[in-house]
Amino acid sequence: MVLLPLGLIVLISAIDISLSPNIHLGPLLVVAPAITPSFAGTRLTALVGALALIAQAVIAALHGGLLTPNHQAQLAALAVVTGVIVAYTRIHERHGRELDRVRTVSDAVQRVVMRPLPDRAGPLRIATRYLAADDEANVGGDLYAAARTPRATRLLIGDVRGKGLAAVGDAAALLGAFRELAHQHEDPAALADALEASYRRHLAELTAGGQDVQENFTTALVLDLPDDRPTVRVADCGHPPPLLLTPAGAAPLPLRRAAPPLGMSALGPVERRTEEFDFPPGSILLLHTDGVTEARDTAGAFYPLPARAAALPAGTPGTLLDALRDDLLAHVGGRLPDDAAMIAVARE
Repeated sequence: MVLLPLGLIVLISAIDISLSPNIHLGPLLVVAPAITPSFAGTRLTALVGALALIAQAVIAALHGGLLTPNHQAQLAALAVVTGVIVAYTRIHERHGRELDRVRTVSDAVQRVVMRPLPDRAGPLRIATRYLAADDEANVGGDLYAAARTPRATRLLIGDVRGKGLAAVGDAAALLGAFRELAHQHEDPAALADALEASYRRHLAELTAGGQDVQENFTTALVLDLPDDRPTVRVADCGHPPPLLLTPAGAAPLPLRRAAPPLGMSALGPVERRTEEFDFPPGSILLLHTDGVTEARDTAGAFYPLPARAAALPAGTPGTLLDALRDDLLAHVGGRLPDDAAMIAVARE
């Protein structure tokens, strides 16, 4: 790439020198330092600009001398433009370093707050994909976690009201509570009740600190997948139901006892129930947040998750989620308006 601006300097200089002194191609030398920042930094841009100035001086010396007003004006203009380009490149480099630091911090936050799920948990194979709405963040308001007990695997997937970094605090509070409470409650409904109590304490602390949390809530699914039988037990807290993918197709689990989201118990008594469904070997259970199903294309059509999941080759949980992610981004034109999380679980 460095040869491109250098070649342009040599080519423009050679053509200008070979033409009549009345034809001035020297101003085109500004192209060389102008294109250099696209692949190089401040120092190389300044070096290319200096070489362009030397080439302009050589052209001037061979076409009437350096002291002619025209050549002096060309040299001055080239020097000013090169200086502006170098200054812009320096600012761009500084912004790039700041962006790298932000991404490094967000990656660290994601690893600490939302730890990667294990690839295997007992008889289960697990894969996850997370797409954050904020360009400079890899973590947002969607959350998931897994806890392994001696006889089962417990999963949590949720969606905090809001998106991006502003929702990370609520997500961190729920994830920390789940990792502790998942070992104390076998029944998903009881675990959801315990998460509700912990989340309410978290919101009370925010209120005491002067924050307005009246509209804070989190939709969630709490699941228990026992090792010794091919079933899944689910407690729904206002979250979209999982999809069960089998060779016959894809269909949402027919949840009938959905409770309000976590954080809304102040509106009245909440009765959560656990429902149990078949989860046979060879099938895949797909958990997701509403960032997937509410994604729209340019015509305003929602992403048809059941139909698309059934049409894509299932394979392993990882290959399924890769295909779904690519298909979802193609549906919305490459950018999601909201955080989106997906978990695929297969029973061997």
